[in-house]
Amino acid sequence: MLALNLEFKSWPRASMVAQMIKNLPQCSRPRFNPRLLCASLFLDASVPGLLIVEKIQNIGEQGHISLLGHSLGAYISTLDKEKLRKLTTRILSDTTLWLCRIFRYENGCAYFHEEEREGLAKICRLAIHSRYEDFVVDGFNVLYNRKPVIYLSAAARPGLGQYLCNQLGLPFPCLCRVPCNTVFGSQHQMDVAFLEKLIKDDIERGKLPLLLVANAGTAAVGHTDKIGRLKELCEQYGIWLHVEGVNLATLALGYVSSSVLAATKCDSMVLTPGPWLGLPAVPAVTLYKHDDPALTLVSGLTSNKPADKLRALPLWLSLQYLGLDGIVERIKHACQLSQRLQESLKKVNHIKILVEDELSSPVVVFRFFQELPGSDPGINATPAPSAAPSAVGRERHSCDALNRWLGEQLKQLVPVSGLTVMDLEVEGTCMRFSPLMTAAVLGTRGEDVDQLVACVQSKLPVLTCTLQLREEFKQEVMATTGLLYVDDPNWPGIGVVRYEHANDDKNSLKLDPEGEKIHAGLLKKLNELESDLTFKMGPEYKSMKSCIYIGMASDDIDVSELVETIAVTAREIEENSRLLENMTEVVRKGIQEAQVQLQKANEERLLEEGVLRQIPVVGSVLNWFSPVQASQKGRTFNLTAGSLESTEHTYVYKVQGSGVTPPQTPTGTRTKQRLPGQKPFRRSLRGSDAISETSSVSHIEDLEKMEQLSGGQEASKANSPERHPGAPAPPEAEPPGAPQDGAQGLQDDHLQVEEPESLR
Repeated sequence: MLALNLEFKSWPRASMVAQMIKNLPQCSRPRFNPRLLCASLFLDASVPGLLIVEKIQNIGEQGHISLLGHSLGAYISTLDKEKLRKLTTRILSDTTLWLCRIFRYENGCAYFHEEEREGLAKICRLAIHSRYEDFVVDGFNVLYNRKPVIYLSAAARPGLGQYLCNQLGLPFPCLCRVPCNTVFGSQHQMDVAFLEKLIKDDIERGKLPLLLVANAGTAAVGHTDKIGRLKELCEQYGIWLHVEGVNLATLALGYVSSSVLAATKCDSMVLTPGPWLGLPAVPAVTLYKHDDPALTLVSGLTSNKPADKLRALPLWLSLQYLGLDGIVERIKHACQLSQRLQESLKKVNHIKILVEDELSSPVVVFRFFQELPGSDPGINATPAPSAAPSAVGRERHSCDALNRWLGEQLKQLVPVSGLTVMDLEVEGTCMRFSPLMTAAVLGTRGEDVDQLVACVQSKLPVLTCTLQLREEFKQEVMATTGLLYVDDPNWPGIGVVRYEHANDDKNSLKLDPEGEKIHAGLLKKLNELESDLTFKMGPEYKSMKSCIYIGMASDDIDVSELVETIAVTAREIEENSRLLENMTEVVRKGIQEAQVQLQKANEERLLEEGVLRQIPVVGSVLNWFSPVQASQKGRTFNLTAGSLESTEHTYVYKVQGSGVTPPQTPTGTRTKQRLPGQKPFRRSLRGSDAISETSSVSHIEDLEKMEQLSGGQEASKANSPERHPGAPAPPEAEPPGAPQDGAQGLQDDHLQVEEPESLR
């Protein structure tokens, strides 16, 4: 059971809501205390089809107020028609007046709607009815003779134009996308000069420029169009100007930039106070200016139904609860968070901010970049004509992969920041911080912004070092026999490598079971090393062949050792698998040979014993009088030699067969010594100018002593004179408790035996 208790006595406007409930008729008045409202939701797991809700977002008291508005709207709808009309008219007029005053939109009307794009569709209908006088009578014929044109920015929300055409029943050629500035100004602002040229061309073709959608804060990066110049252009050609965007929230503040302030002179605008103020289930609002109530009624912006007017009730209650100071404080807090992050990121190297030209924008978009030696100076800049397109594209994808990894890491480390990762057409993958849409709900504070900046600074060394080690890793892999470097720019790590085994068909894209087995074993061995690197069996390369994907790295990674370890380990796995396959074949052949020899032995035994001994009764009597003296004959299988041997030496002479010395297990050539506690693939601290205070110097001294000791032993062995294996040791060289001559002879004989085996 989940209970939501709503205490009215703790709310400032409790008396107002209680008075509304008391005015309800007795038949429709709810049976509860007006001072205390309890809404309980019972969820039974035994009933199929019901969803168990374990956690609900912390919406706060203002959220409870807005949710209460929907319940009160249902109760108010049961009032008498005359009382209902007066009450709904009062709620609608008060809410409209408050919003127009807060956001500086004088003498405006309001339309409340659930879907954010619905208001713009109704505005387009109003513009069509205003410009086409005979549209009500002739309908589509009027539009066919003079086609309307709706102008949208290239940086507008995706799918907005298709939505308008579907709602209005217009063909897609009625949409005209205006490009943004590409040479001067921002790359996300509408090109006003090019827009004027498009309008003139449409007029010459007999079309009617109908409506222009401008942005006061684009959906991607928060740029604001030059609304002042756009307004002059629309007045010149009689075009309806509609403005939308997150920057419209700053109209409630004391200081507003001139570009955003010009939006107050537009014909209509869309506000979304729900995300701005952290209010759930609050409708969006479209403010517009029009004097003809008949046209607004036909277009659907006004309605005579009281239920439609009650949509403003949740927002009316929320505005009453917050007040003007509360609304301004929330919007101001979000803008301060953006400014705080923007000022902090300007001091961080390798971080580029994309909205630096608009200090008043509550959206901060940034990305990681680094100029490598010999690379294009500026990933975001236009590449030089001499640069290879493939190289520029590979570098772009590589940097996008690193930014995508950084964004995911920041989202996990600081979830209350509301950070999002997005892909822009020109800049690439970026991170967007828009507290105006998330701070009120997530409760973002200034400390969270500082933590976000600290996390960015902590991840930058990993990004820069990984980007620098990529070329070294590529060269090492290409110089190592048996390894193939796979160019995957979408992988945010050091690189991708593939081991080419002996039976690998390089030109074939078919399934390679042997290669998958080797790479699976290689991945297991690499993960057992417990290094700082992450190894993954990445997605299929060239549809079938698998590879090893190596993750992000720090600056102390020895790339040569890493590549050598991968090559040697893969070679060991391949040799061990071949040894096992050969052993399986040898055992199979040995079993077949043993069966043949056992059959021959049985035939020889029958010939030796005779036929009479095989008869049950006669054979037992004959064996009692004259027992058969048969020697025990057996066979043993030597895995090393791959042959069957007789067991006569074991049972008769009590001596084991000498056999053949088994081959040594393939081992790697890695002999690099590490400090105590040093992880694999880390560079040695010897010769480093900067040694941390926490690093133990005694570890280095111990390693030096071990090297000196091993060097001294090798020197003593080199200086000692050669002796015959059977010669006695000098007296002065014998330590106390030395073995006698016989024992010494045994040891020397043992040395004689071991030496040729090691040579084999």
